[in-house]
Amino acid sequence: MHPNPVYRQTETARNLAFAREEGFGVLAVCGPDGPLLSHIPFLLDEDGTRAELHLVRSNPIARLLSAPLRARLALVGPHGYVSPDWYGVVDQVPTWNYVAVHLVGALHPLPQERLRDLANRESAHFEARLLPKPEWHSDKMTSGAMERMMRQIVPCVLEIEEIAGTWKLNQNKEDAVRLRAAGHMERDGLRSDRAALAALMRDPPG
Repeated sequence: MHPNPVYRQTETARNLAFAREEGFGVLAVCGPDGPLLSHIPFLLDEDGTRAELHLVRSNPIARLLSAPLRARLALVGPHGYVSPDWYGVVDQVPTWNYVAVHLVGALHPLPQERLRDLANRESAHFEARLLPKPEWHSDKMTSGAMERMMRQIVPCVLEIEEIAGTWKLNQNKEDAVRLRAAGHMERDGLRSDRAALAALMRDPPG
């Protein structure tokens, strides 16, 4: 996370709300031969103390779960390059604005009998975002198909001990300079999330 405290003033509740809405991140652990990363969807509980997820059994992280692992789940939101020309003042340098939240804690395997419930809750959570599409649910699968697939999956939980957020949105600049850059960011059509990043730059947390 960026060390400048001006970018790290976001309240815990907002960091958790961002993580819950994203629902997808990079799970990182230290393996015997170096870092291991896995891109995973997850469910964050109401009070932000547990993130439930699953890993395919052949995943190197899953193979290390005979004991709890120290793990970090990293999420990235809107982000983009900021040109020095956008500030309208001299002696500026290029930078990158972004939102990132990290959830840190102990990763545990869950009992295998918990997998069906977890899988159903995950699909229900993300299917709800597709309304008015009729919801998909596992009962639509043919007999035995779901059970065969679940044998290849390990349910897990990250017991969250630390929540860290960086919302780097030019808070280190004067308001007029930051707002000028936000206007240019919004007009830059290179990425679909530019408008969201510009809106955050206009009203940064803290």
